[in-house]
Amino acid sequence: MRSLKIIGVHEEKGRIYTNNMIRGKRVYDEDLVHRGPAEYREWNPKRSKIGAYICQEVNDIFIREGSTVLYLGVANGTTASHLSDIIGDEGMLFGLDFAFRPMIDFVFLSEERSNLAPIFADAGKVEEFADKIPKEVDVIVQDVAQRNQAEIFIKNVKKYLKSGGFGLLSVKARSIDIKKHPKQVFKEIREQIEREFNIIDFRSLEPFEKDHMMIVIKKK
Repeated sequence: MRSLKIIGVHEEKGRIYTNNMIRGKRVYDEDLVHRGPAEYREWNPKRSKIGAYICQEVNDIFIREGSTVLYLGVANGTTASHLSDIIGDEGMLFGLDFAFRPMIDFVFLSEERSNLAPIFADAGKVEEFADKIPKEVDVIVQDVAQRNQAEIFIKNVKKYLKSGGFGLLSVKARSIDIKKHPKQVFKEIREQIEREFNIIDFRSLEPFEKDHMMIVIKKK
């Protein structure tokens, strides 16, 4: 098992892994691999936008042991579970979603993993969950399939991300405008985000996710 430049992520034979926070426990259908005293969970890039992003040979996702993360659109927690492995006992991930069924799964997951906190709320209504998270977080991750996903991201970054913190926005072209070519949608979203923040990376998530891009920003 080889450690990547991305802190907390490991690679073996072209597959990526995180060190399992709860030994012997799977979260979805991932493989568990034992190397010496450690147990690793395989991170499936076809089930995770950040997993797909890591597989583009990036150098950093800016999430560390002890990080405080706000995850917008956490769904049932597949990706959040791997981030939970990375941030460890000293970190905290606040997972927010407005879809009731997947949030039930995430609530059960958070009962097993003490560094996960579920929030049932609308990511676009930033004031409604202000009392449930810290005033500032280290990282914001967004995976929201709504037409106004860029506006939601901008509002949350302005409200909750600390100065010098990082945001990772998964852009779903077909959720924004099904009539436009995805490249045109990506161009427009990039320009919109660039007016507000410094973009430090922008790349496709194919072949793992069709018509998806990841935008990474740093807040001044």
